[in-house]
Amino acid sequence: QVQLVESGGGLVEPGGSLRLSCVASGNINIVYTMGWYRQAPGKQRELVATITRGGSTNYADSVKGRFTISRDNAKNTVYLQMNSLKPEDTAVYYCNADVSSPYTYYPNLWGQGTQVTVSS
Repeated sequence: QVQLVESGGGLVEPGGSLRLSCVASGNINIVYTMGWYRQAPGKQRELVATITRGGSTNYADSVKGRFTISRDNAKNTVYLQMNSLKPEDTAVYYCNADVSSPYTYYPNLWGQGTQVTVSS
């Protein structure tokens, strides 16, 4: 069984920072592209950022210059450093990854989500 577990969400004031982490655990061979998505109340889930195993990144325009995605391949972990947070960043943030185990390929695997609330 392979799973993604997020951590690091919480309540922060506008202009503040948070760092999210997501670890892929289980019987894993390789974790390919990893990413973060978010879903605000009443809205569709949207891309925040992705990072390939080689380190190539892609960001939503709304977070460019404020958020930084990174990963540690040895730890099967992806991070999202969020700076200059705005109330419109409030959402449940989900980790996503493509993972291979010795016998199964898990495309588009999702974590359970972590709440980020930006409010004064």
